[in-house]
Amino acid sequence: MPRHFTSLNDLAKNELEAITQRAIELKAMHKKGEIYEPFKNKTLGMIFEKSSTRTRVSFETGMTQFGGNSIFLSPRDTQLGRGEPIEDSARVLSSMVDLIMIRTYSHQDLVKFASYSRVPVINALTDFNHPCQLLADIQTFVEHKGDISGKTVAWIGDGNNMCHSWMNASRILGFNLSIAVPEGYEPDHSLSHKNINFFKTAHDAATNADLVVTDVWASMGQEEESKKRKQAFADYQVNIEIMQHAEKDAIFMHCLPAHRGEEVSAEVIDGPQSVVWDEAENRLHAQKALMEFLLLKS
Repeated sequence: MPRHFTSLNDLAKNELEAITQRAIELKAMHKKGEIYEPFKNKTLGMIFEKSSTRTRVSFETGMTQFGGNSIFLSPRDTQLGRGEPIEDSARVLSSMVDLIMIRTYSHQDLVKFASYSRVPVINALTDFNHPCQLLADIQTFVEHKGDISGKTVAWIGDGNNMCHSWMNASRILGFNLSIAVPEGYEPDHSLSHKNINFFKTAHDAATNADLVVTDVWASMGQEEESKKRKQAFADYQVNIEIMQHAEKDAIFMHCLPAHRGEEVSAEVIDGPQSVVWDEAENRLHAQKALMEFLLLKS
């Protein structure tokens, strides 16, 4: 049976830590110009129902650097977009490629696809979670501040798929997660555990945090709610005042794209505490480490 990556919960703590360290190694190798091509004659099938910049470029580039190939498949390019059953598409595609990544809306559709696939399936984002982003975020934290275990992360904004992934990561890696979201936009509380604390204000959540994280107020598919959400989230912007409640050496992350002046001020995302550009680049190296783990080491 293939190993799938549908959420962070598919990894044990030691596996997640090993992937993080391997991502750092692969990044260093790339910076030195070392050629490492373990995926010669391997092909990644990429199914996109949601648009993407970082996800597509990082996976395609990662396969190229590994000596492999990738195939981009939009809804217009597959029979999935024309109503073919998920299980049929999974059986067919997995008989032709070596890895499959899916960026889609329904998490259950992703899980169903994986259950019928004979090759590893990677969750490249669903409405429920975004575990590949967390791999990059954890790598970024380790590079800048060391082991995240025992540290405090503040999540401020929407209780969305990114928030869910931080909740999973907190349980696995043993760090404290302080969450502040407006009423009515809470995350799935079934993911709650002892390391998580909920706060009513952004100030309280950010207090003594080693890392402050946010995301857009209206995710893909929620554009019609934008005006309503701007009103609901008005007090949840990460700005200089909020960062002053965090530790003096705290860092700021955002999975991008960002809306300056909404969920984060320009002074923060473009300021000295922001590590968003390292975070974005690390999607490439973290996903390379993940693909290597799923295809060669698990």
